Amino acid sequence: MKKVNLFLVLVLLLSIFVSAQTVKPEYQKCIKSFIDTLKSDKKEVIAEMVAYPLKREYPIPDVVDKSDFIKRYDEIFDTTLKNEITKSNPAKDWSDMGWRGIMLNQGNVWMDFDGRLTSVNYQSKAEIDLKKKLIEAQKKELDSSIAFFQKPICILETDKFKIRIDNLGNKNYRYVSWSIDKAMSEKPDLIIYRGNFVVEGSGGNHQYEFKKENYTYECAFIVAGEKNPPAAKLTIYQGDKVILSQNAKIIAK
Repeated sequence: MKKVNLFLVLVLLLSIFVSAQTVKPEYQKCIKSFIDTLKSDKKEVIAEMVAYPLKREYPIPDVVDKSDFIKRYDEIFDTTLKNEITKSNPAKDWSDMGWRGIMLNQGNVWMDFDGRLTSVNYQSKAEIDLKKKLIEAQKKELDSSIAFFQKPICILETDKFKIRIDNLGNKNYRYVSWSIDKAMSEKPDLIIYRGNFVVEGSGGNHQYEFKKENYTYECAFIVAGEKNPPAAKLTIYQGDKVILSQNAKIIAK
């Protein structure tokens, strides 16, 4: 997979905003309905408007269903986010982003064209505090050799390996792996530092690449572009030669 340099990433981001269009009147009605419901704090009604699972930033668990949403409503929709939404103008503050859906301002909230809430990218103080607590809990469960990181990225499993990727800070990514029969509390079989995050195109596909001597370990996440793709894939290269390729399950991300 080809790497996308900073210039191309900036071009892609610019193209997203250039492609933004005013939301059509029929979709503005859906947005207004969502705004009015939020103003009244009708949790049960809003819960019916959500496309589940509603992703939260790992290690915070995703919102899996209506009952879960109602319990966590105040944790997600704090005063700041409510104000941004309820004071917004459907015609001016929301944008039609094509296949991506409808976006509020710079992307804190997304809806689809059926009026369903598909993404909340904002984090309240309650969620920030919860994330810190969960990260500290993870560190205590790991071997001391890897019990330090700024942000967990994901946990994968292939037929042969358990894999953990963490951000140590300043986009310094770390690859850790165990044989599939080992627990992550045990000493890892392999640790590689200074990995790279690589974006491919605008469809969401991305990967993490790690180099150790003449070997490259590539953990790819496949969102679009293939028919019935695996969620993720581990590919190991020796030089330019593929010596292992295995589909991976995303255990956490």
